[in-house]
Amino acid sequence: MSDPYLLLWLEAPLQSWGHDSKFGRRDSLDFPTKSGVLGLICCARGAGGEENEWLQAWADMNMHLVAYVPRDRQGEPLPRQPLMRDFHMVGSGYDDRDPWASLLIPKTSEGKKAVGGGTKMTYRYYLQDMAYAVALQGPATLVDEAAKALVNPVWDLYLGRKNCVPTEFIVQGIYDSAELAMQTGQKLATEKNRAFSFRVRQGEHEGEVLTLTDIPLQFGKDKRYRDRRVTVQRSE
Repeated sequence: MSDPYLLLWLEAPLQSWGHDSKFGRRDSLDFPTKSGVLGLICCARGAGGEENEWLQAWADMNMHLVAYVPRDRQGEPLPRQPLMRDFHMVGSGYDDRDPWASLLIPKTSEGKKAVGGGTKMTYRYYLQDMAYAVALQGPATLVDEAAKALVNPVWDLYLGRKNCVPTEFIVQGIYDSAELAMQTGQKLATEKNRAFSFRVRQGEHEGEVLTLTDIPLQFGKDKRYRDRRVTVQRSE
């Protein structure tokens, strides 16, 4: 018997799934990354360490997702919204002579004043009004543990960043196959008047093949990842 699938429904006004972002420009991939999904589960579990063994158990498991967009009043799919860009000034306007205000100014890793001052400019990008049905395969005991944690999380859950608050219960059941999980995802999308946008399958299939560095091997301060091949399919 194959390992079960946990169905997650990821829906919010804003989502952001970083892939190769740097501090100054924080992009978002078009869909949730495996590292982002596993990071979400770690947040629910209250696990903030390296989690090497736990991550290894998920590393070679399948992850399949379908993206959905809203429909208009006539039932036609609405066009995808463009990425929203949010401009931030981090650490600006604080008096470094004030001990409390000084804590809010970015420092170097040694805690010293940054070269050129502590103020940093960042551009942050967000997906708008998207929903994703994610079928995540894993060992039965870990899938059950993850489902319980996501229902009763230790830490608050966000879909990429702290301003990306989910608007639907994330856990939508445990299934014997990705196909059964996606059938439930499609039913939920229909109830929410959402239309198919694209599918992302693990491995190489007919469609646009991408290489993502999104299989986490270690979290914590020294994060480590390895590559995963996925295929984006734009038609049902």
